[in-house]
Amino acid sequence: MLKISGEVFGDKRGQGIDVEALLKIAKEIVKVSKAGIEVAIVCGGGNIWRYRDTKEAGIERTTSDYMGMMATIMNGVALQNAIEKSGTHCRVATSLDLPQIAEPYIRRRAIRHLEKKRVVICAGGTGNPYFTTDTAAALRAVELNCDILLKATKVEGVYSADPMKVKNAKKYDKISFQEVIEKNLQIMDQTAFSLCRESNMKILVFNMHRENAILEAAKGKKIGTLVS
Repeated sequence: MLKISGEVFGDKRGQGIDVEALLKIAKEIVKVSKAGIEVAIVCGGGNIWRYRDTKEAGIERTTSDYMGMMATIMNGVALQNAIEKSGTHCRVATSLDLPQIAEPYIRRRAIRHLEKKRVVICAGGTGNPYFTTDTAAALRAVELNCDILLKATKVEGVYSADPMKVKNAKKYDKISFQEVIEKNLQIMDQTAFSLCRESNMKILVFNMHRENAILEAAKGKKIGTLVS
């Protein structure tokens, strides 16, 4: 399971959908699929809409969250198109009912797509407000019997402090779920993290902006930080 934030699809400000960025990500994902590795993806929608960034709009939380879910579907459909242009079959399975552009998320059908070596993009979050796409990624990873959740970020892994602010922050190569809690490290939201911990779903946090980083992570090479 590959979790990608919506901002990576955007322009320099992380907004909208930048075609060049989209195609670059798609090509990296295709490398994984062509290596014979089954790939499921959950992408965020923050480049288009996200509640915490738009509170001043005055739209109440439930409605705003559904808008965010629709944003993830827009990103998912755009990514599907880019992946298929790169020569790999891809399906978007959404938790919201939008039959004109995507099929409904049905666990057994999604697993069948993966068995047929199709990339599966799980869009629409969990289908419920008040849950993040981190939680959606954790949930779908567990449901689809994934081996690991790959959390693609802009930093090299998990650090003792924010490496953008603290120069001597320590990077961890491996860390346990318990240590993450004890050290109060912010890897993902607590609902998502708790689900991974309870299900023993390993998490690999890595920098996705290096060439072949997603492929290396999927192959189990020593990059990023492994949480287990």
